[in-house]
Amino acid sequence: MRGLQSLARYIRQTDKFYWILMLVISSYSLLLLRTVPNPESRTLGYFATMLVAVVCGYVGAVLFSLIDYREIVSYWYVIAGFCLFLIVYTEFFGIAPVTNSGGVNAKAWISLPGGLTFQPSELVKIGFILTFSKHLSALEERGLLKNPLHVLLLACHAMIPVVLVHNQGDDGAAVIFFCMFLAMAFGAGVQLRYFAALFAAVGVALPLAWKYVLKDYQKERFLITYRLDENQNEALKYAWQQIQGRLSIGSGGMWGRGLFQSPRVNKGLVPVQQSDFIFSVAGEQLGFVGCMAILVLLLLYLMHTLRAARKSTDLLGRSICMGFFGMIASQTIFNLGMCLDLLPVMGVTLPFFSYGGSSAVCLYFGFGLVLNVLMHRVNMDKVSLKHKALR
Repeated sequence: MRGLQSLARYIRQTDKFYWILMLVISSYSLLLLRTVPNPESRTLGYFATMLVAVVCGYVGAVLFSLIDYREIVSYWYVIAGFCLFLIVYTEFFGIAPVTNSGGVNAKAWISLPGGLTFQPSELVKIGFILTFSKHLSALEERGLLKNPLHVLLLACHAMIPVVLVHNQGDDGAAVIFFCMFLAMAFGAGVQLRYFAALFAAVGVALPLAWKYVLKDYQKERFLITYRLDENQNEALKYAWQQIQGRLSIGSGGMWGRGLFQSPRVNKGLVPVQQSDFIFSVAGEQLGFVGCMAILVLLLLYLMHTLRAARKSTDLLGRSICMGFFGMIASQTIFNLGMCLDLLPVMGVTLPFFSYGGSSAVCLYFGFGLVLNVLMHRVNMDKVSLKHKALR
């Protein structure tokens, strides 16, 4: 009886529309993955593995939403230390379970018992949201958000995960961390002149990064994206995924070829179609309509996350929501850019849709944090009303 009362109270306090959106997105993702054949018969299928990840993610989301986010963030030093340990451990003991074409060999995973692997950078994204939100909130409390030195220290905070995951060869994750930093700093009210200075510094650094930082295969992947029709041999070597993905999306037409009936999906012609190129699976099987459904769902999700940020009662909660917004928005833009041949392939998954246990579970943790901000904002409002009534 007490359990039912607790469940009813949770349902009353939580954001029902956000939950409905999340359930629809999860169902659509699982439907697409159910249609993708798994060539490794000894392992669980993509659908079964993702279903386990989704269930674990929902359990984690509920747990994250129950504890006041202010209490969670009060342990920022433990979170920061654990995240740093994960990245450093991966730097020395990480593995590259899949070597992609063009020389990509990111050592961004660690081995777990039972032959499983885990990508620590996905969990570190959640940790970064919490620790960077604390950093912003602390500066606001002390009136230092406009201080040049402290703004520079904010940038240094953000560059720690960016540099460390870049050293692992996971430049896709590095770009996402940078975008999260931009979204959170902007949402906190950091002055625009600092953004102008940052982008000017990035503009100066780009030629140096091109010459001394980027590897040959990374340069080729970027260049071939904009000249696929000029050099067929280079295109087949560095842009095979994009070529095949574009063909799959185009072959679906308006309504698609049908679930389980699409030859390109069934034959696995698009490499890693269950993950980075899941959008091509939707394009071939469900056509333009299926692709637009993904875009609309993610757009609604992003808008509701922004709404949560606006409704937050403090900068800490707003920064958490903005960090998650930056994470989802940037991954969506870069993944779709890859699939539509507008951006080079960089190993960025489509949020909630792409296969990957690490990514899925940690995304649901982020969902739980935004729910946390919404639910405890309500609680704080009730406390404020009680104080006003007593006066």
